[in-house]
Amino acid sequence: MTVSGRAGAAHATIRVRLTPRGGADRVEGWATGADGASHLKMRVRAVAEGGKANMAAIALLADALAVPESAIRIAAGHTARLKTIEIAGDPRVLEVRLAALGESS
Repeated sequence: MTVSGRAGAAHATIRVRLTPRGGADRVEGWATGADGASHLKMRVRAVAEGGKANMAAIALLADALAVPESAIRIAAGHTARLKTIEIAGDPRVLEVRLAALGESS
């Protein structure tokens, strides 16, 4: 997880491993990949066709972090399971909320 701020555009950048058609919409917590980088594991019921899984992931993450869906964007990996996601907002608040996602799993 990287939390950063730029002039006028504070945001957090995270990696997410998304499992579409996962049987439920849920955040499963933080994990470490083979490359040593951490990512948030999520699964959604939606299929990966037409961006439905991405939209479901954004809605789920927005709800989990208590931010509007418009504050979340997929920066890279639109068609891949591993995605880079940017979340607009106060980096200090986002860091606390993101860390708490791992505690609930």
